[in-house]
Amino acid sequence: MKNLIVVAALVALGGCAVTPNSANVYTSHQAQGEQSVRMAVVDSVRPVTIDKNNGGSAGTLAGGALGAVGAGSLIGKGNGSIAAGVVGAVLGGIAGNQVENNLNQRPGLEITVRLSNGELRAITQDADERFNVGDRVRLLSSGGVTRVTH
Repeated sequence: MKNLIVVAALVALGGCAVTPNSANVYTSHQAQGEQSVRMAVVDSVRPVTIDKNNGGSAGTLAGGALGAVGAGSLIGKGNGSIAAGVVGAVLGGIAGNQVENNLNQRPGLEITVRLSNGELRAITQDADERFNVGDRVRLLSSGGVTRVTH
């Protein structure tokens, strides 16, 4: 039974994987899809944090389960084991929540560009490419998603 809980906890932690918001990463669904291209000039660049936490609690649950199993099986017998399991669950849940939050937060950029008609557009994406004010860039748009690239 304890092994089943550990496996379930590890599977839940696997669900914490973060999908990138990078202009350089395409899903297989996006590959070979046509995109509209507009040219623009970078007006401003602002560092932001992209938080992908969807309100899920997989990290808390997985950490709690691992803490309960680990502490409960290693410490004491009877009531001591139960108490250790409860404390382990609480501490594991706190640690799991922190790990999930760290995995879900990424550095990003809010890139404001000026189109040739004078309109301003702001696009937020992962901070994996450097942009400077005055750079000539491309806006690639498809299916409601717009990327900024050089």
